[in-house]
Amino acid sequence: MFPTPEQIKTYIAAGLECTHLEVEGDGQHFNAVIVSPAFVGKRLIQRHQIVYAALGDRMREEIHALSMKTLTPEEFA
Repeated sequence: MFPTPEQIKTYIAAGLECTHLEVEGDGQHFNAVIVSPAFVGKRLIQRHQIVYAALGDRMREEIHALSMKTLTPEEFA
């Protein structure tokens, strides 16, 4: 069974403080806009690693592809 965008959103929010979080997808491919103060001072790859850490094993087991736009609250404003 494929995860829903709402489940992916819940997984991310459980492991990462987000001030804005949008997830869309078809069960295999997802697009996310993630805004978090945890991204302040981090490079793009570091931001993605933070999200991957929040998702844990789900990135290997449940989620086929995740495209992310990771922003600080200031960048999103």
